[in-house]
Amino acid sequence: MSTPITPEPHDLWAPLRATTQARIGLGRAGRSLPTSAVLDLQASQAAARDAVHVPLDVAALFPGLTRMGLGEPILLTSKAADRSIYLRRPDLGREPAQLDTLPTDGAQVALVIADGLSSKAVAEHTVAMVQALVTELSEFTIAPPVIVTQARVAIGDWIGQAMGVDTVLVLIGERPGLSVADSLGIYLTHNPRPGRNDAERNCISNIHPPEGLSYAAAAATAARLVRGARALGRSGVDLKDTAEPAALDS
Repeated sequence: MSTPITPEPHDLWAPLRATTQARIGLGRAGRSLPTSAVLDLQASQAAARDAVHVPLDVAALFPGLTRMGLGEPILLTSKAADRSIYLRRPDLGREPAQLDTLPTDGAQVALVIADGLSSKAVAEHTVAMVQALVTELSEFTIAPPVIVTQARVAIGDWIGQAMGVDTVLVLIGERPGLSVADSLGIYLTHNPRPGRNDAERNCISNIHPPEGLSYAAAAATAARLVRGARALGRSGVDLKDTAEPAALDS
């Protein structure tokens, strides 16, 4: 007499797992995780390391940014000579190695593209994100985009001051995690100058469609913050985005 086959138990976690990138309900194999879960974790760790260490392909960004009609993109580097120094010396990533190539043509807004801690995020999302920003910020004059390698957020303060703009938006690759390695952030600083601190900035985070914030939503938020900063005369903790959140899909 053959032994009856026991059916697999219903996966109660499946509906929840489909709604999040977090690792939930992984199951177990004895006292450990199933092999598939272990391999997935290792793959995510490798993707996060690559996002930090793989150099940004700057040349691949130039054609798309040039088509925006803002002017020829400008390439700068920070004072961190290489990736190893950049990771060990955050202070050097906050200051550009040179500023003499920047235009000072009276633009109101500057867009600074910094590799940050995820070159993958910058490579995948920058062109589409800049296009959405150009559309939403059509009432303002925008300077030619500036790409900076080995860069931290505060480098935008030096660039914005040198270009004489009212507001600088720094698009930067965010620190990768085990769920998302390609998240882009936008940091807004009004009246930029060296010495500004994080309380004087506004951040739009988690931009990585389709799972994260969309380009259109991020650009709309940025435009509202730019207008608000101009009306208030400053950015940071005193500046709030009061727009009602969009309704969630069922």
